[in-house]
Amino acid sequence: MSNASVPKNIAFLGNYLPRLCGIATFTHDLCEAVSETFPEAQCFAGAVNDRSEGYEYPPRVHFEIQEKDLNSYRRAADYLNFYNTDLLCVQHEFGIYGGPAGSHLLALLKEVRMPVVTTLHTILSEPNSDQRKVMDELIVRSDRLVVMARKGAEILRDTYGVSESKIDIIAHGIPDIPFSDSELSKAQFGVEGRAVLLTFGLLGPGKGIEHVIEALPAIVEAHPDVVYLVLGATHPHLLAREGERYRLGLERLAEERGVKDHVIFYNQFVSLEDLSEFICATDVYLTPYPNEGQITSGTLAYVFGAGKAVVSTPYWHAKELLAEGRGILVPFNDSGAIADAVCEYLGDPEKMSKTRTEAYAIGREMIWPAVAKDYMASMTHACADRKAVPRTAFVDWTLASRPYELPPLRLDHILRMSDGTGIFQHAIFNVPNFHHGYCVDDNARAFILCNHLTELGGTTPAGNLDVLTTSYLAFLAAAFNDKTRRFRNFMSHGRQWLEETGSEDSHGRALWALGVGAARSRDDGRRRLSAQLFEQALEIVLSFTSPRAWAFTLLGIHEYLRQYPGSAPARDAYAVLTEKLITLWKNSATEDWPWFEPIVTYDNARLCHALIVSGNNSSKPEALEIGLKSLRWLTSLQTTQSEHFRPIGSDGFYVRNGARADFDQQPVEAQAMVAACLEAFRATGETTWSKEARRAFEWFLGRNDLGLPLYDPGTGGCGDGLHCDRVNENQGAESTLAFHLALAEMNYAEHPLRAGV
Repeated sequence: MSNASVPKNIAFLGNYLPRLCGIATFTHDLCEAVSETFPEAQCFAGAVNDRSEGYEYPPRVHFEIQEKDLNSYRRAADYLNFYNTDLLCVQHEFGIYGGPAGSHLLALLKEVRMPVVTTLHTILSEPNSDQRKVMDELIVRSDRLVVMARKGAEILRDTYGVSESKIDIIAHGIPDIPFSDSELSKAQFGVEGRAVLLTFGLLGPGKGIEHVIEALPAIVEAHPDVVYLVLGATHPHLLAREGERYRLGLERLAEERGVKDHVIFYNQFVSLEDLSEFICATDVYLTPYPNEGQITSGTLAYVFGAGKAVVSTPYWHAKELLAEGRGILVPFNDSGAIADAVCEYLGDPEKMSKTRTEAYAIGREMIWPAVAKDYMASMTHACADRKAVPRTAFVDWTLASRPYELPPLRLDHILRMSDGTGIFQHAIFNVPNFHHGYCVDDNARAFILCNHLTELGGTTPAGNLDVLTTSYLAFLAAAFNDKTRRFRNFMSHGRQWLEETGSEDSHGRALWALGVGAARSRDDGRRRLSAQLFEQALEIVLSFTSPRAWAFTLLGIHEYLRQYPGSAPARDAYAVLTEKLITLWKNSATEDWPWFEPIVTYDNARLCHALIVSGNNSSKPEALEIGLKSLRWLTSLQTTQSEHFRPIGSDGFYVRNGARADFDQQPVEAQAMVAACLEAFRATGETTWSKEARRAFEWFLGRNDLGLPLYDPGTGGCGDGLHCDRVNENQGAESTLAFHLALAEMNYAEHPLRAGV
């Protein structure tokens, strides 16, 4: 590794002392160890608070995160980027970060620009859906992953598909406690001359201490001088929920089993210095955890490395560390086996001495200076890898802030995707995929585009737009079912309808297209047919439940009323649908979630767009206010720290208080944002909105997370989406039409005279 790859400015993120928990201790100890072992490095920490008042942190802590405040994670990312941090070392445990399965952490990791090394303190072999989703993204966002046992690496490989080349196995760090005779340290605790058993750590039901107490009668019978020290405060979260119920239950159990005088509870969170004294006084250490899934135990590492005999249940870390006779493993929840193992050590001093000596020798590889060197090697590796293969998601747009020129019109791919029936839905690369046939959604979009291009004076390389426009409108007419007053949506390549009734959204898009045709078509026949179909299909929308169908229809009504301002049915529907969207917003929106639903999904900006149009062209100022407010929030949500557009991804969307999906990013989202922002500009005159429209449009041209264009000027097609590592190279109708509609919108805005507006 070159010296240029060695990080100098290193941030450590996790819980931090004086917060009382194992992760806080680990983060503190790791940060201090790296700082002491590598004095040339500038080490600082970010602490996660589980209470609003925080803690009295030492100067090493430079920033704090409120566990449940999503915005504080983003502010932390800003701080790390501004501070020119070379590397971020994250301590990960599902329970210490906010959101489902700790998903708030992802908001920070998505924004930071430096390499990330993540230490995994828990690795689940059978995660639930939220845990799996968070873990998958955490793996993607981390340059290297640190585990503390080979079992952890095995789970990462087998369960999560992580390459072994990305994993570093680094032991849990331990203090350098001298090897000593336990008798020398017992007097200070009043247990001189007695055999001392110890369990320490934050107290809670998952520790299995009751099984040791159940084993004590048999141990005391063989070794009457034995005493069991239970060291540790009750876990703060358990204490807040239940008080000391668990500890009191253990005390009652000891009394019932007749071993009350052989158990001493130390209800305190001890300093490292005091802990070292307790460890030195110990003869046998016990970790009776009741289940297998613990991949890391700091307490086990501390005592083993100090050269103590250990009796433990076979959870993953213990099974690995105590293998080959380095301790005694007993079955889970088996008090008899615990008693036998403890008596085996206490009754065989020679065996205990041999075990202790071997453990202490191995422990020299686990002391903090050695672990700090291993971490620095991992960090250096991460920095070198990032320089060799930069993560394309972190494009520095400050170096490329000049606006792109609007590309020239090129409809080759739309022509290629169309035949006498309409436009095909999908493509394989730039070749139409006949297998999936046609749909109303895409023919509606195509009909809108043709009308816009006619107004702009656009022509195809093969001639005017008449043939295309007529085909798309004919498709919409054929899709309409006179009996049900609904549009079918999907048609096979063999011109067979595949359903009797299409989706509400497709019906709304058809009405939108027909409203545009009724208002903008320069051909009398197309204009009259559009109006006729619009009038027949409008009323049923009032019974729909889809907010996007309402929004699409509102946009169609707005267009229709330009040509037929006296239409009472259209005006009535305009008022009803506007009120439906307003009510939806009021029932869902809060100050920190000013949105129409508890989830942000697809075609999001259309909801804002529809209310802005309605509010600006009716006596409903409330609609305009809500449309603008919701669009401001959506804009902020979809703008990165690098100032480029990042739409909500379709791979999970964004549930309130959950983890937002950043991929797969869809062209329709960029197009909807372009249209909504330009409408906001027309309504307010605020140039901020035209800039936001330009930002969203340039997503197509390469100002996005990967720095890759989706629009192909060679074919006139647009890729079907932006994945986390590539552009989807299939150029389907929806995506290609989204680009050309957005381009038409931008041309309208920048060349209004050409459009006659």
